[in-house]
Amino acid sequence: MKAATTIGRNKRQEEKRLTLLGHLQELRQRLTWCVVFLIITIVVSFIFAERIFDFLLSSVPEGVPIVYTEVAEKVSIYMKVCLYAGIILAMPFFIYHIVMFIRPALTRKERGYLYLLLPAVLLFFLGGAAFAYYIFLPRALDFLLGDSYLSDIEPYIKIGNYISFVVQIIFYMGLVFELPVIAFFLAKIGVVSRQWLARQRKWAFVLAFVLAAIITPTPDPINQTIVAIPIILLYELSIWLAWVARRKPATAPADG
Repeated sequence: MKAATTIGRNKRQEEKRLTLLGHLQELRQRLTWCVVFLIITIVVSFIFAERIFDFLLSSVPEGVPIVYTEVAEKVSIYMKVCLYAGIILAMPFFIYHIVMFIRPALTRKERGYLYLLLPAVLLFFLGGAAFAYYIFLPRALDFLLGDSYLSDIEPYIKIGNYISFVVQIIFYMGLVFELPVIAFFLAKIGVVSRQWLARQRKWAFVLAFVLAAIITPTPDPINQTIVAIPIILLYELSIWLAWVARRKPATAPADG
């Protein structure tokens, strides 16, 4: 009897080890495909690099020169922009492989919810990036580089510093705009509820201004408010989507 128990325990341990090895092998394969696809998107970005640079530099206030001060800075920032653009282009592919990797841990119903939300993940990220670039960034640059204070000092902006500044704001705002999608999915699988989110509203408002202070590199309260207000609105949208996710469908009246 004792020998049979030992054999059974060893068999279960061997099955767990094989399962872990299978997961590690799958992870390695998916990471390999992601790297290959990223290389392809970086190559594509090289083809359109000039247009990407023109797009990123279009928000610079008129009359502010963009310079480089190091021998290799021009080449390095060219490579960096192509890398950033390649990552953005490859993001749907990355999301797909992340979902496929965690899929076995989800129930059939949870997988269905996740598949339906995949397009929303990309759309909300692009929405946050668009808000950062078209609404927030011009106002932030006007404040930082304008002549409303210390007008006798001429700005000369390094290209590396400018690109890092722009990409950081776009990336973080894109992530923040994912909040409603995450809230909807978590509510759908029963992790959070509308009532719980509503109770955390006051802390969410405080956190919105904290995040705005982190995202915005300026001490200007106007720019921080421009970022904080959309975060607060996104949180309110998350509460409403959590209610939609858990709302029970109306039952048809019984025939008389």
